[in-house]
Amino acid sequence: MNPILIWTERRLIFSLVIALAITALPAPRQTTAEDPEAATKPDLEKLVSQYVSVRLTTDLEQLSDNDKKMIPLLIDAAKEMDQCFWYEAYGDPTELLSSASGDELKYLQMNYGPWDRLDDNKPFIDGVGPKPKGANFYPADMTAEEFESAKLPGKDSLYTFLRRDESGKLVVVPYRDMFQKQVTVAAEKLRAASKLADSPRLRRYLALRAEALLTDDYQPSDLAWLEMKDNTIEVVIGPIENYEDALFEYKTAHECYVLVKDLPWSQRLAKFKQYLPELQRGLPVADAYKKEEPGSDTDLNAYDVVYYAGDCNAGSKTIAINLPNDEEVQLKRGTRRLQLKNAMRAKFDKIMLPIADELIADEQRDNITFDAFFSNTMFHEVAHGLGIKNTIDGKGTVREALKNTASTIEEGKADILGLYMIQQLHRKGEVDADLSTFYTTFMAGIFRSVRFGAASAHGRANMIRFNFFAERAAFERSEDGKYRVNADKFGSAAKELAGLLLKIQGDGDYAAAKQLTEQYGVIKEQLQSDLDRLSQKGIPVDVVFEQGVDVLGL
Repeated sequence: MNPILIWTERRLIFSLVIALAITALPAPRQTTAEDPEAATKPDLEKLVSQYVSVRLTTDLEQLSDNDKKMIPLLIDAAKEMDQCFWYEAYGDPTELLSSASGDELKYLQMNYGPWDRLDDNKPFIDGVGPKPKGANFYPADMTAEEFESAKLPGKDSLYTFLRRDESGKLVVVPYRDMFQKQVTVAAEKLRAASKLADSPRLRRYLALRAEALLTDDYQPSDLAWLEMKDNTIEVVIGPIENYEDALFEYKTAHECYVLVKDLPWSQRLAKFKQYLPELQRGLPVADAYKKEEPGSDTDLNAYDVVYYAGDCNAGSKTIAINLPNDEEVQLKRGTRRLQLKNAMRAKFDKIMLPIADELIADEQRDNITFDAFFSNTMFHEVAHGLGIKNTIDGKGTVREALKNTASTIEEGKADILGLYMIQQLHRKGEVDADLSTFYTTFMAGIFRSVRFGAASAHGRANMIRFNFFAERAAFERSEDGKYRVNADKFGSAAKELAGLLLKIQGDGDYAAAKQLTEQYGVIKEQLQSDLDRLSQKGIPVDVVFEQGVDVLGL
């Protein structure tokens, strides 16, 4: 029977439907109490309290009757992605969840497994060993050397698992086979939603995405997704990001966002995409590292999220999207950047402002604004489209060359080039606020993001930036424990780091990427002490959502 787990707490109402058909999924990876790093039970009430509850709602008045009928169907499809991600991150969770209750159950659901995503994936359940770097995408006993030497077509595909056959040999299992039940249900829901779509382009995308879930061929639906312009309802669904695979960063994880477009804010953003070719030409690096032209079909819009599922709902929550990730599609057609405005506003109000009160110098406190936070986040996503996707020596993509450092370097590049874009647009008069506003808000954003830990690509990228900037006196820490931005040095440090990251990517220099990550991608004692102050003050680390058709009133 499919267990449905719903729990409620005074400050936190979080619902997660687990509908795993046990016969559809292989058994989970096993961990043992004998492991020397086995967890001792922490204060789970305290861990749960790191998250503040946020209701995901939107203005339903702008929606047509068909839009309102579509949303429940899309949420049903999202729940299937939740099941897939549970297996990718951990395995079949039925036994794990059925034996838990209270705060332990809540925290398992928040993390999609027994490893704390806000604490470098340390186990928080007794008898559970360290999280495998390859999560559940590979056999737990598989070595990197065994993988590299295996002559298996599709072993490095974005959409396959590695498993062992009866003789112990590695075999490749496509996602469409591993998740046959889940993708069949999700595809049915998407097709039903497509029949309700008022926009022909949305109708086509939903039909193609349903087919992609069944075939693991996502490029046609990615191209169709880029064509959507006039739809109010939006859905991002499927295996997308590769952060969960910390072993090779090959395997993508399932997730879903159901979104409603914020038309006024989207209109404010539309003008910026015209500057992308000019910004690419002006990057602070030699011409060889900026020879690729960003796609012309770039799109910028703002949305309210009404449902998160799977990868994007695990641990720290995403507040902006830049897709597709397919390098061929990006170069041919560009990307779409979706700013998740209601989630962004919640993090700003409930987390960013209290952090600024504690860690930013009093005279710079007024520089922390939502508009600057929104812009920094938006241009981070836009900056993913700048730079280079293929190494300059013709040896393949940057992602392939940089291996398990690729995501860290890419996230770092996007943050820094986001600042670069703001600098350039400020000079053109397209950005009104003083640069110090963006710099100070950016600095506060580092403190917010680094609390997610240094185990993730985003966390390592934040620490590289923080430590690099510290060496160049881009900011200073006063005796009262507050930080003051040096605007001139902040800008020059950003330019220097941008050039370094762009060169590492263009050269496909894995050794340099690894060295940079090991040298700078760590949380040092002084910073950790300051971050501990935030926890002592009861400032949340991230958000958890009250979401679903009941919350929306549908």
